[in-house]
Amino acid sequence: MPYARVVCCAVGVLLSLAAPAAAAGADGWSVVPSAGTGTGRPYVYAEGTPGTVLQDTVSVLNPGARPLTVRLRGADADSTARGGFTVRTTGRPTDAGAWIAFAEERQGHRAPTGTVSVRVPARTRADVPFSLSVPPGATPGDHPGAIVASAGGRSSAVRVRLRVGGPALSALTVEHVALHGGRISYELVNRGNTVLAPKLAVRADGVLGRVLDRPARTLPVELLPGRRVTLTEPWRDPPALDAVDVRLTVTAAGGARATASTPVRFVPWGAVAGVGCGLAAVAAPLVVRRRGRRTTDDGACAPACTEVGRTEARRTEARRTEARRTQTACTEAEWTGAVS
Repeated sequence: MPYARVVCCAVGVLLSLAAPAAAAGADGWSVVPSAGTGTGRPYVYAEGTPGTVLQDTVSVLNPGARPLTVRLRGADADSTARGGFTVRTTGRPTDAGAWIAFAEERQGHRAPTGTVSVRVPARTRADVPFSLSVPPGATPGDHPGAIVASAGGRSSAVRVRLRVGGPALSALTVEHVALHGGRISYELVNRGNTVLAPKLAVRADGVLGRVLDRPARTLPVELLPGRRVTLTEPWRDPPALDAVDVRLTVTAAGGARATASTPVRFVPWGAVAGVGCGLAAVAAPLVVRRRGRRTTDDGACAPACTEVGRTEARRTEARRTEARRTQTACTEAEWTGAVS
């Protein structure tokens, strides 16, 4: 990896220092991008093609009454679960953090190193130069990193925004849209090679028309290339009864655009349960009365049915007896006629 010759630290003594509030810690010391022309910078920005070496400087400010030893190192940047900026604290850097080098005195000459310790006298600013060597095989696009300073049990960082020359691709997707407890949850994924500041628009259409319409607004998210974040959108007044299609549209600079939707059914289950219980309470006495009436009617009918059956049986037996008598009389008459 090529390294540039790095000049030695230029230390200037200042009688009074006003450290930027964003970078200052509780004990006063801070690390910031060097002002250069006198105007403060929120971060270090560098741009170059693969194989080039870039140079810049950070300043360590010590307004205290005692000397301070600060250790500086390069680190890779990362996104929090909610899309905030953070620095990777575990493992060795593999991206922009690994390309940052400082100058260290070794056997009478200066050599590049990934970490360096700087002693800053009281009420003094130490300007620490560093180099950013872009490997020949670096992929085009954004490679965010940071320079982390540690002293007195705490750390502070200066953000480094490196863009490697080449085709830039702005792309993202919206995934896993769902509604839980009055909040619309979703995931954003940066599918391109540039850092994105996405905008979100929310729309929900029901059976009778649109029930939610929020225009595009910039999200408090800095989505790094290849990162995934989980976000939520409040919906405090959804309809009580409706079939709704919730659609999310996300856009970002560079032409990135993505949409995703999910169907949601709103049913007032409490009211449905109350109506069901009311109907059951009304129907129960009617069922009991009908059953009681059937039992009473069956009991009163049983003796009458039995008596009718007996009467019919006696009548049938009488008819059979009469028929036998008639047949016998006819037989006797025929016999008497034959004998005569």
